[in-house]
Amino acid sequence: MDFVFILNSILLGVGLAMDAFSVSLANGLADPKMRFGKMSGIAGCFAFFQWFMPMIGWVCVHTILQYFGFFEKFIPWIALLLLLFIGGKMLIEGIKGGEEEASKVRLTFGVLMVQGIATSIDALSVGFTISEYDLVLALVSTIIIAITTFAICIIGLIIGKVVGTKLAGKAQILGGIVLIIIGLEIWIKGVFF
Repeated sequence: MDFVFILNSILLGVGLAMDAFSVSLANGLADPKMRFGKMSGIAGCFAFFQWFMPMIGWVCVHTILQYFGFFEKFIPWIALLLLLFIGGKMLIEGIKGGEEEASKVRLTFGVLMVQGIATSIDALSVGFTISEYDLVLALVSTIIIAITTFAICIIGLIIGKVVGTKLAGKAQILGGIVLIIIGLEIWIKGVFF
C-alpha cells in the first residue's frame, strides 16, 4: 500500500461516483429543504453500492481464477474494454446531455436502492481491475472508493440544493474521462510491465 495505490483508489472512486454525483444533484434539487441526516443516508446508499459491487467483481475474478489460471493474462484487456465502454458511455451521455431527470421521481427507499444499483453497476468491473490485490488491499481500495463516493455525493446534494443540476453533464464527462484514463493505465501496466 503506497501513495499510487491510494491515489488510484481515490481516482477510481471519483470516476465511479460521477453518476451518483449527477443523481445526487437532481435529488438535492428535488428537495431543497433536505436535512443532513437524509443527505447522509442518500450518500451512504451510493457509497455502499460503490463498495459492494467492486467486491463482488473481485470475488468473481478470484473464484474464476482458481479454476482457470490462464484467464489472468486477459484481465488487463477485460479491464480496458470495460472501462473504455463505461467511460465512453458516460462521456457520450454527458456530451449529449442525456441525464434522466431524477427530480421528477419521489425519493423513496425503493427509488434510492434502484438509484444506488444503477449508478454502481459499472463498479462491478472494478473487481476485475483490482484483481491483483489480495483481500486486504481489495477491501482497503473499495473502502477508499466508498468514502470518496460518500463525499462526492454529499457535495452533489449540497450543490443540487443550491444551484440545481447544471453541472450534471459535466460531471459525467469528467467521470468518463477518468475511467478511460484508469483503464488505459491498468492495460499498459498489465500488458507491458
